[in-house]
Amino acid sequence: MVERAGAVEDLAVSSFWRDRATLVTGATGFLGGWLVPALVEQGAEVVCLVRDWVPDCELVRRGWLDRVRVVRGDVRHQALVERALGEYEVDTVFHLAAQAVVGIAGRNPISTLDTNIRGTWAVLEAARRSPAVRQVIVASSDKAYGSHATLPYTEDMPLQGRYPYDVSKSCADLIAQSYAITYHLPVVISRCANLYGGGDMNWNRLVPGTIRSALRGEPPVIRSDGRPLRDYLYVQDGVAAYLRLAEALALDRGLAGVVFNFGHAEPIGVLELVTKILAIADRADLVPEIRGNANHEIPDQYLDPTRAQRVLGWRAQFDHPAGLSLALSWYREFLGTTA
Repeated sequence: MVERAGAVEDLAVSSFWRDRATLVTGATGFLGGWLVPALVEQGAEVVCLVRDWVPDCELVRRGWLDRVRVVRGDVRHQALVERALGEYEVDTVFHLAAQAVVGIAGRNPISTLDTNIRGTWAVLEAARRSPAVRQVIVASSDKAYGSHATLPYTEDMPLQGRYPYDVSKSCADLIAQSYAITYHLPVVISRCANLYGGGDMNWNRLVPGTIRSALRGEPPVIRSDGRPLRDYLYVQDGVAAYLRLAEALALDRGLAGVVFNFGHAEPIGVLELVTKILAIADRADLVPEIRGNANHEIPDQYLDPTRAQRVLGWRAQFDHPAGLSLALSWYREFLGTTA
């Protein structure tokens, strides 16, 4: 199915989103804070499902929530999602809502499993019952693969998460595939590398935590021993991936149930990335504090994005120096720090 799809070209992006009713779950999260403005700017009629009020999120700080319809509630409540889909005649769904912090998942597995798994089937079941929904994009993760001896991850590898967060993404991913196969729901699955960029307020993550430390003149903290390999993708490349998935699915319903990896295919060690950030921030004098006490994390992870390149025509546009420089500028403004 994927092989015959061919590259998706000449998408009428300028008109595709115009007046398109689009629901975004997890809109006040990191990715949602970039995806929603992109949709609004392209003319979509955006509906945001918002559970908690997050005053420092991009949508609030920049006033984007004043330009969209807001539905307050929990993604796990299927009736609520169904009402939103029906009343706003939603055509396209981006399901981003999740408890996405690995450390929280380790300490509070039940809330993570409940939100990430039940929230996914609630959205999919609501979409299945809606006559208007034509595209559903489900946010999975490279963590869904679990640990494999062979890298990079390709989409045909088994999902074998073992730790709470990884298991929640493996399950949600499989549920989405099941709805595509069993009910012919037009859903595709995105597995992105580690997204980074301005607006990520989880300071325990490597990129925002290191940038904040650099701007404050403090040694950045590395929880691992600094050797794990990871793939990092600038958030605007992630937004482009999600938009392209919806556009492609609209042109080819045969993509339903297909999974796509999005990443650079250029793994970088944790310590090497921290060193790059410090150099870009002109704080190479700071020596990272390597604690080596990370738990419940996979040693090495990186993705093969060949399918997305071949079928969707997608490629990352921001290399690490460019993406990290943009992220640094964003946090410098946010934290009120001068260079």
